[in-house]
Amino acid sequence: MSGVTEKSVKIYAKSVTGRFSTIRWSISAFLLGVFFALPWIRFEGRQAVLFDIPERKFYIFNLIIWPQEGYYLAILLVFLAISLFVFTAVAGRLWCGYVCPQTVFTDIFGAIERLIEGDRRQRMELDGSALSARKVIEKAAKHSAWIVFSFATAFAFVAYFVPARLLLQRLATMTLTHSNVFWLAFFTVTTYVDCAFIKELMCVVPCPYGRFQSTLFDQDTLIIGYDGKRGEPRGHIKKTDGRKTAGDCIDCTLCVQVCPTGIDIRNGLQYECIACAQCIDACNSVMRKVGRPEGLIRYGSLRSLGGARASVLRPRVVVYAAILTALFSTFAYKLATRIPLDVEVLRDRASLYQKTADGRITNLYVIKAMNMDRKDHRYVIKTKGIDADIITGANPISVRSGEVYQASLALITRDGRLEGSVNRFDFILEDMDNPRSVARRQSTFLVPEDRVRVSRKDGRN
Repeated sequence: MSGVTEKSVKIYAKSVTGRFSTIRWSISAFLLGVFFALPWIRFEGRQAVLFDIPERKFYIFNLIIWPQEGYYLAILLVFLAISLFVFTAVAGRLWCGYVCPQTVFTDIFGAIERLIEGDRRQRMELDGSALSARKVIEKAAKHSAWIVFSFATAFAFVAYFVPARLLLQRLATMTLTHSNVFWLAFFTVTTYVDCAFIKELMCVVPCPYGRFQSTLFDQDTLIIGYDGKRGEPRGHIKKTDGRKTAGDCIDCTLCVQVCPTGIDIRNGLQYECIACAQCIDACNSVMRKVGRPEGLIRYGSLRSLGGARASVLRPRVVVYAAILTALFSTFAYKLATRIPLDVEVLRDRASLYQKTADGRITNLYVIKAMNMDRKDHRYVIKTKGIDADIITGANPISVRSGEVYQASLALITRDGRLEGSVNRFDFILEDMDNPRSVARRQSTFLVPEDRVRVSRKDGRN
């Protein structure tokens, strides 16, 4: 197996500049800026984005997601999975080359390494040299910088679950909890080991994406490819008159030297290719120097590289897009019609029903109302589907933001008003300030069977 999977050969990727390299670094800068800055953004007196596990609340600006709303996460995960299918079918592994966190953080580690040890040739010479003070200093400086960046990454990640200001205060005063210490150390070590030693090996061995891409790719999927018709046979430029004796490829191997996974793109499509386009920038720079057109290595499809016209709209893309549209519409609808109120009703297990001296039937319940909004609200307790009186301590009830209100109540009705021994109805909580904000929960009202039969007989008479 070629490339990064050859354990006996260390890959020294050469730095390269060009249009696609600039795009990649711009995207990386934006993503890293969002990642590190977001925990420090405040919204209405609190952290704008915070996944508060102990309090079981997910804060996303003005939206608060509760455990009862886990279906939002399920829809979102399915949506992201289908999005990946659509994106891969159309654009190949652009996600891997430009946006994947593995690529972004590994690029930062590579930039630190080049800054301290130099480019490809200098790093190879340093590793091949005997032990010296310079070698020890540069290696120590590199790994120290890697660890510092790994800790900064770990701190930012943990700050999405523990408020950033609180975490920084605990760190400054050395009052971190055991949980804080564990997760900071865990993510520091995993980031360091992953990006310093495993690197792109993570993309081609553990990550399943490169493996199942063959089921998503087709002849029209965007890939990075080598134009063999134009480049072959390979040969060098004659020094005498500057003419080529073969194809446009001068066999400089720069496309291999800059590849982070160590593959030769000229050998065709390979699952190790993460579509980072560094080989395109390297080849284009060479083509400009030798006076040949750019694009010997370029983005295209297997069909377009073969000289035919590629098609974007294919059956699989249309199907994926239709599923994606349906999921997005469902998610948007659920979010737009979301009611930040939940109600739960439990029947009293001690008794099915109670009879009063005047012939009325009573059922007992425990009602729980959860206000999932950012503001306090007052709710009216109502019933629908049953003619009964509600006896409780307070109605309407006041529920503070994030509070779970619990109260016992009784429903009292004459059995003559009911048609069966088990009567289904709805408990309704209605916001007094916004009648459209309503939550309901189905329950049952039980009456004695003998009373039901009497009631039915009276009805026939």
